[in-house]
Amino acid sequence: MTTQVDGPSDSVRSGKALSLNISSGGMLVLMDHAPEVEQVIKVLVPTPTSLAGTPTLAEVRWTRRLPFGRQNGQGTYFVGLKFIF
Repeated sequence: MTTQVDGPSDSVRSGKALSLNISSGGMLVLMDHAPEVEQVIKVLVPTPTSLAGTPTLAEVRWTRRLPFGRQNGQGTYFVGLKFIF
């Protein structure tokens, strides 16, 4: 998963997320950080017929921190993504 931030201090963050649920409109993933709501990210959507993922864009619609884990601001988050077609 690649996160792109537009602005004067453009930055790119690559990493992995665990997909928990996927549909034609979006997916639910588990991440080690909370991206900004409305942020557009590039994801490689897993496909059952191929070892490689299909790249697509998705918009972060919501994030929820899991109520356990590290207390220093870092933790694990549910992230709801909407595919952008």
